[in-house]
Amino acid sequence: MSHRRPDEETASASSSASPSNQHDRLVDAFLDAMWAERGIASATASAYRTDLINFFRAVNRPVAGIDRITVLDYLARQMRSDLEVNSIVRQLSTLRQFFGWAHRERIAKSNPMLDLEGPRRMRSLPASLSSRQVEALLAAPDGNSWIDVRDRAMLETLYASGIRVSELTGLERSGVNLRQGIVRVVGKGDRERLVPLGEAAIAAMEKWLRIWPQRKPQGEWLFLSRSGRQLSRQAVWNRMKTLAVRAGIDEPVHPHRLRHSFATHLLDNGANLRVVQMLLGHSDLSTTQIYTQVSRARLKSIHRQHHPRG
Repeated sequence: MSHRRPDEETASASSSASPSNQHDRLVDAFLDAMWAERGIASATASAYRTDLINFFRAVNRPVAGIDRITVLDYLARQMRSDLEVNSIVRQLSTLRQFFGWAHRERIAKSNPMLDLEGPRRMRSLPASLSSRQVEALLAAPDGNSWIDVRDRAMLETLYASGIRVSELTGLERSGVNLRQGIVRVVGKGDRERLVPLGEAAIAAMEKWLRIWPQRKPQGEWLFLSRSGRQLSRQAVWNRMKTLAVRAGIDEPVHPHRLRHSFATHLLDNGANLRVVQMLLGHSDLSTTQIYTQVSRARLKSIHRQHHPRG
């Protein structure tokens, strides 16, 4: 049984198929290849198909006749339209994938996407809570039940250290040194770092550690479920949602938002960016720099709100 490449199949059908049908065949072949090579999800395949069909409809020429100028002209038209930058960036990514495949399969004589620079994806600013909202959230578990004591220690630790929820649930009793006011955190890539706690977090932790042995812990995990086992990330999310309602916060609240608040509030109060990077456990400073945009955005908002000519 003989097998033909997609270009051979397209060529054999070119006498009877319209350009749009030829494009449809190539898109189908491309998506089959992406599924076989990379196992792309159905939603990704659907997005690829939409982007490619829109592109071919706009340029209205065979794949072999599409060159760099054609793509640049298409890109210019897209940027003059009302499309968001992120949508254009996604389309360019689709075209890079397609023409890389088409060139390898000898459908396209050259790859018009090589070294073609497009707009950069706009990174959304992380949402943070205001200082007042954080105070209300931290005060929400105000009872004396073991769950309230645990939740208060949990929230104070998240806000004092800026650690990820996975790092929080992975904390062990042996990793807490309240005399020095630090916790040992295992982050991404199993990298360890020491993170300081503030006075409020230390006080909340001391109260929790007095109760901790009574909860019959099944191991060294610091924050325990009702059964004494390791608290799950989902449980932390659910508790924060409940406590946010109790605190009267009508915005989405989750552990990562408290991490964003930690970083933003530090920078708002003059902390050094490198220090914040170390505390957050970012390997790349550029990841931390997005929080400076949040601080600048907040300063502009305050200026507009309070300055007589804002």
